[in-house]
Amino acid sequence: MRSFDNPSQIIEALDRQQYIAEEEFATSLYLLLKLHKPLLLEGPPGVGKTEIAPVLSALLDTELIRLQCYEGLDVNAAVYEWNYQKQLLGIKLQEGSGLSVLEKEKHIFGHEYLLERPLLRSIMAENRSPVLLIDELDRSDEEFEAFLLELLSAFQISIPEIGTVKAKHRPFVILTSNRTRELSDALKRRCLYHWIDYPDLEKEMRIVKKHLPDIEEKLLKQVVNSVQQFRKRKLVKTPGVSETIDWAESLLALGYRELNAGAFDQTLGCILKSAEDISQVRTENADVFM
Repeated sequence: MRSFDNPSQIIEALDRQQYIAEEEFATSLYLLLKLHKPLLLEGPPGVGKTEIAPVLSALLDTELIRLQCYEGLDVNAAVYEWNYQKQLLGIKLQEGSGLSVLEKEKHIFGHEYLLERPLLRSIMAENRSPVLLIDELDRSDEEFEAFLLELLSAFQISIPEIGTVKAKHRPFVILTSNRTRELSDALKRRCLYHWIDYPDLEKEMRIVKKHLPDIEEKLLKQVVNSVQQFRKRKLVKTPGVSETIDWAESLLALGYRELNAGAFDQTLGCILKSAEDISQVRTENADVFM
C-alpha cells in the first residue's frame, strides 16, 4: 500500500487523479492515513465530498467499501444479518447427529452463516486496510449514528451470537454529511473534520479544465462564471461542481465554442435540476453573460 511523507505529496497524487485539493484538505487526508482517525467531511451537495473516497482508494490500491445512508437504515443493511435459509439447511443436516442443542446453535451461528454488510466487511478485511465511505450520514437516524460510535472509536463490532469482531486492518473511514441535520458531539469527537465549500472562480475553472482539457478558455470562463452567479440566487437546487462539468461537457458535445443565448437556453437542464430554477434563470438571464 502506498504511503505519503507529507500533505504536499497527497496534493500531487490527487492532481494526477484529476482531483484538486488545497493544503488544508490534503493535511486532513494525510492525518487520516497517518493516524487512522476517521475523517468527517461536511459541505453542500456536489462539492466533491463523496468523490474523494474512490480517488483515495485508487491512490492506495485498496478496496473501496461504501455504505449509502438513508432514513431507516438498520443493522441488517449496514452491518450483518444471518443467512436464514442456509441456517435452516444446516439444522436439517444436523438431524440425527447426536449433537446437543447448544452445539447445534453454536454451529449455525458460525461465520459461514454470516452475511457481511459494508461495516462488517470493512472490519473483516484480511489483507490490507480498505477505504470505508459512510456517505450522507445526516440522512440516517440518530440511533444508527449512535451505533457507529463503537466502530469509530475501537474499530470493532459486537455481534451477540459470536462476540466482538475486531479489525485486523483498521479501515480508512471517510464520513460525509450535507448537514441536513446536526451530527452528535460524540461522533464528531471521534473524527477529524473538514468543511468543503463551493470553489471560487479560479479553482472551479481548474477543476473543469482537469476533466475537459480541450475546452477553450472563453467557454470555460463563461460556464464557470455563470454557475458562480447561479449560486448567488435562491434556487431550489444549487448546482455543484459535478453539474458545472456536466454543463461544459454537454456544450462541447453540441459543438458550442462559446456560451451564447441559444446555447444557454438549450442546455439549462444540464445545470439546473428543477422547473422553478430554470424558469427563474430564463427570466433573469440578461446579467448571466460576461
